[in-house]
Amino acid sequence: MLLASLNPSLVNATDIADAVSIDGVTLSRSDLVGAATSVAERVAGAHRVAVLATPTASTVLAIVGCLIAGVPIVPVPSDVGVAERRHMLSDSDAQAWLGPVPDELEGLPHIPVRLHARSWHRYPEPSPDAVAMVIYTSGTTGAPKGVQVSRRAIAADLDALAEAWQWTADDVLVHGLPLYHVHGLVLGLLGSLRVGNRFVHTGKPTPAGYAAAGGTLYFGVPTVWSRVVRDQAAAEALRPARLLVSGSAALPVPVFEGLERLTGHRPIERYGASESLITVSTRADGERRPGWVGFPLAGVQTRLLDDAGNEVPHDGETVGKLQVRGPTLFDGYLNRPEATAEAFDDDGWYRTGDVAVIDDGGMHRIVGRESVDLIKSGGYRIGAGEIETVLLGHPGVEEAAVVGVPDEDLGQRIVAYVVGSAGPDDLIQFVAEQLSMHKRPREVRIVESLPRNALGKVLKKVLLAEG
Repeated sequence: MLLASLNPSLVNATDIADAVSIDGVTLSRSDLVGAATSVAERVAGAHRVAVLATPTASTVLAIVGCLIAGVPIVPVPSDVGVAERRHMLSDSDAQAWLGPVPDELEGLPHIPVRLHARSWHRYPEPSPDAVAMVIYTSGTTGAPKGVQVSRRAIAADLDALAEAWQWTADDVLVHGLPLYHVHGLVLGLLGSLRVGNRFVHTGKPTPAGYAAAGGTLYFGVPTVWSRVVRDQAAAEALRPARLLVSGSAALPVPVFEGLERLTGHRPIERYGASESLITVSTRADGERRPGWVGFPLAGVQTRLLDDAGNEVPHDGETVGKLQVRGPTLFDGYLNRPEATAEAFDDDGWYRTGDVAVIDDGGMHRIVGRESVDLIKSGGYRIGAGEIETVLLGHPGVEEAAVVGVPDEDLGQRIVAYVVGSAGPDDLIQFVAEQLSMHKRPREVRIVESLPRNALGKVLKKVLLAEG
């Protein structure tokens, strides 16, 4: 049962006064169940509803109410552009807006969430195979696609993460991430409700907000952790925590090392996607190696293939296309049977589009996206992430992104975009001294900032468009 921890029959025995704290509102577990069940009564029977995923109590109750009623949710980013929002609404055929009010209703009715309404109606648990939510991709390769995620997949993923991270009801989980993505919504909010721990959303994910929250388990993207490392007092305030978890993008090695130095914690790193949820992670009771994301979760299988479809050696060096299989995978793209068919092979392996290496012990390192991070230069297959890691180790580099641009001679030429004070020639030499000569950037461009999305991922398509 996805919402077993919210079963109203358990409220009297397990109620806690501060189950959820968000946007200045604190909800006890009984408040949460009663108010969300009131929401469920208003949407029961709908085939799909949209939720403007602001970090508010109204959003939390809208999401939980839909899960209680078995109504699929379409989380809509609050800062999404008009064209993308209209696409999400029309493609999903959402029947109404639930909860927070968008600037434009786009012709849909609005169903408000009443924070103080209560209902104790009992709803049967929906089928585990039912779709819980439709999460739209970022649309970097065309119009955003609606990823259909089942209740079964979410439950399997959260249970596997709870085991890997020794995550229990005694934890206080803190983050300030968006509630429209797997990281903040599924892991942060739904994970807390399933495990039964207290959940604190800080609004913006500032170092001061994290430091003041008094959590045991913290989630952040690399940008958040980088800011924490630059705020020594905030970082040291996290020493009493149990685990710091980083995801949604690669954590730079210097930030990993800074967290260890200032907080006393080697952070957990993990890997996943909207289509697969989290599939690979380091463990609370295992090795945490900078730049590596760990091992497959319980029930998950992974493999690396070359261009011919053959498995590549697990030697920690050979780059391959990453595929995964297991109970956390999505149920296909909404209204996109062709795209769904392309995503899977005949044996149920999901083609992630990412490239990675695996060492002889089974530890995974993600090189990046096959489309932008696997560089084929001079007959070599080179991972952009390896070069970025070296660049970030230079004291004059704050941020770095490496791409392969078309080159008549080499096929692709390695170009590095760098934020920092170091000079291009020095950085090219720095990489050449630490990696093979063919992995050095042929060009370094010093820029003021790198284009990123809301989760901190560098938008390399934007860099490639510059040529």
